Amino acid sequence: MAIFPEELRYTETHEWVRTEAEGILVVGISDHAQESLGDVVYVELPEMDTEVEAGAEVAVVESVKAASDIYAPVAGKVVAVNSRLEDAPETVNNAPYNDGWIFKLQAIQAGDFDGLLSAAEYQAFCEATTQ
Repeated sequence: MAIFPEELRYTETHEWVRTEAEGILVVGISDHAQESLGDVVYVELPEMDTEVEAGAEVAVVESVKAASDIYAPVAGKVVAVNSRLEDAPETVNNAPYNDGWIFKLQAIQAGDFDGLLSAAEYQAFCEATTQ
């Protein structure tokens, strides 16, 4: 059963978002998403310093089942990527909310984080779409 940490925010495209200092947002795919994908075998990371709009394709996660685009939850600039995933993409499966993060964004609008789904809203969304 998927885990939905309360301190995170989520998108309907299954990204999770955590805030750090100075408006930095850490982004990964949810436990629900990694369970649906199956064993992750490759992660295409975004380019550093890329400016993205909310909803833009930023990265790709490939599994034994399919490839899935990863989207920017808010507008911002890519300020870090998790290069450990290049050698250990399975980390997305093993620790999606910790070591399995994919990239970090410097958000353009600080309040955008608040507009994302809460854990309860995302869990309800997942349950409604998988029935």
